[in-house]
Amino acid sequence: MAKILTLTLNPALDLSLRLERLVPGEVNRTRETHLEAAGKGVNVARVLVGLGHEVAVAGFLGADNDGPFLRAFQALGVEDACLRRPGETRINAKLAEADGRVTDINGPGLSLTAGDLADLEAELAARLSDPARRPDALVIAGSLPPGLAPADLAGLITRLKTHGLPLWVDTSGEALDAAIAAGPAAVKPNEEELAAWAGESLDSPAARRRAGLRLHAAGVDEAVISAGAEGVLWVGRRGAWQALPPAVDVASTVGAGDTLVAAMLHGVLADWPAERTLRLATALSAEAVRHLGVGNPQAPDLHQLQQQTRVRRLNDVDAGGALA
Repeated sequence: MAKILTLTLNPALDLSLRLERLVPGEVNRTRETHLEAAGKGVNVARVLVGLGHEVAVAGFLGADNDGPFLRAFQALGVEDACLRRPGETRINAKLAEADGRVTDINGPGLSLTAGDLADLEAELAARLSDPARRPDALVIAGSLPPGLAPADLAGLITRLKTHGLPLWVDTSGEALDAAIAAGPAAVKPNEEELAAWAGESLDSPAARRRAGLRLHAAGVDEAVISAGAEGVLWVGRRGAWQALPPAVDVASTVGAGDTLVAAMLHGVLADWPAERTLRLATALSAEAVRHLGVGNPQAPDLHQLQQQTRVRRLNDVDAGGALA
């Protein structure tokens, strides 16, 4: 399997609370409470490990409360390549209700400086220049911490691209706009994030497809758009594809997008056919929403979920390259 580096600039300790219904202003009792080392890049790493890859996790951690991350990295068997900075890693609370609604209460994160980013870039450049440690792909996922601007992310992507490895990005807002302009190999917006970038409402599959084609034409080799129960749109070097997930009981959507990124990268790196890649990624994302956390590649019914996933190639269009 591949060697993959995930980069989380703004990780978090996720406090996940599952309850029947959130009633503001009253005492609420949870059905399930879980504290876990997280951040989108860490979540992606969890799935990649489950799919059999060798993973290193980079980014910034607060030195005062890195214990949960140390234990998580050891349990996962991933390499800890994170830089420590004074202070505490933020805590994000995620309140998941029985009807599938999730309320996120996110902390701002450690405040970083241009010097911190330079230190990280130096560490990454050393790794990418070392044949023994060089990964086969790099995933940058999550929000930007205080002190770093979207332009900083764009500059980071531009410089990392010079090392010639696939660079996948999953972020949102102005950071996503900046990342797209820097031309990574892949991005994974959801439909709301894609609509914000495209500057128009994406209220139909046709509108999402047009925006996906625009995203691919902007220089993104693999444009992966998640639309919840309406499925996944993939526009890339293999053409335009759509997948509809199986019907499942939704407990929490937290982690589904991270699962999708990891499983799509897994299939692309293995050079699987497009249908096989998208089928696994969509089914594994559906598996994720049934519980708190990311998708489980060892779920006993994953094969059944894949069989229930509908994948089709859309009518041939100019996707900017040869259609496999």
